[in-house]
Amino acid sequence: MTNTMKAIVAHAPYDYRLEERPIPKAGRGEVVVKVIACGVCASDIKCFKGAGMYWGDEFNPQWVKGPVIPGHEFFGEVVELGEGAAEKYNLEIGDLAIAEQILPCEKCRYCKRGEYWMCEVHDMFGFQKEIAEGGMAEYMKYPSNARVHKIPKSLSLEAASMIEPLACAIHTVQRGKIELDDTVVIAGAGPLGLFMIQIAHLKTPKKLIVLDMKNDRLELAKKYGADIVINPGETDALQQIQDLTDGYGCDVYIETSGHPSAVTQGLKMIRKLGRFVEFSVFGEATTADWSVIGDRKELDVLGAHISPYTYPIAIDLLERGLVDAQKIVTHHYQLEDFEEAFNISANGQDSIKVVLKP
Repeated sequence: MTNTMKAIVAHAPYDYRLEERPIPKAGRGEVVVKVIACGVCASDIKCFKGAGMYWGDEFNPQWVKGPVIPGHEFFGEVVELGEGAAEKYNLEIGDLAIAEQILPCEKCRYCKRGEYWMCEVHDMFGFQKEIAEGGMAEYMKYPSNARVHKIPKSLSLEAASMIEPLACAIHTVQRGKIELDDTVVIAGAGPLGLFMIQIAHLKTPKKLIVLDMKNDRLELAKKYGADIVINPGETDALQQIQDLTDGYGCDVYIETSGHPSAVTQGLKMIRKLGRFVEFSVFGEATTADWSVIGDRKELDVLGAHISPYTYPIAIDLLERGLVDAQKIVTHHYQLEDFEEAFNISANGQDSIKVVLKP
């Protein structure tokens, strides 16, 4: 192993550079992996464009503080184990391993209650160098407070690289508490939405309906288990949902499009006493008439944040072939070509999921 590696380094919005960085070393309880793949997330593109992110000297654990290596959808091959790490994570050199994107402080009230995904400190990979650099590099380190999971070597690169988004999708669908006689609407058939469709299909609701503005993604949604697909740009989606539900509306509405209009759309589509699940991170504010939530419909409005306790489930579903990632990962790029990878991902017309392969 040489002493340096190639890495993408975020310095400021639109200022990402391919640089030589020292290969990290494993301290006590730490794991160093040779990164095999790292997905480009929509939040990575938002960070690149500076939208909603804070760049500066003031420390803010929820936002980017450059220079830092980005990337939180990673997995790699174990090349170094610090003292105690092998026993802690049941790992050996050569194993494949992934770490959850959050690094719990293990001290706040949420961590002490087992609600680690809502950690008050909320450190995450790829946002501050002082905390933990991300996976857009040839090597990376999992700190001693990382939640690390072993990956079966039988999984394809595409499947293993999609464990993180799949884990998020599982948690989101779990929040909806789908019943057998539910009509479920999923708004958005991007990478996360396509995984949510597959998970919701495994729940066998009475009717699974998917909304998206891109017909090619709607075709894939049908292959993944959607009973009905609707392009709101081509038809009156609200009227169609009402027609399909005797005028009542859907039982569960899952918003994963990231478009503010999908929020108000969902409040109209969902029936009284329905369950509204919000996953997206929005680039702009959205407003809604809250009397719909309370006085008119008495809705359960549920948030879904990252992936608590769902990484093992994601790995198991992929290993058993119950969830597909092959058709979702559409593009592979080397680190040297990250600018093209970001452009393709941001455009979204010809891609679903873009993966970097160091």
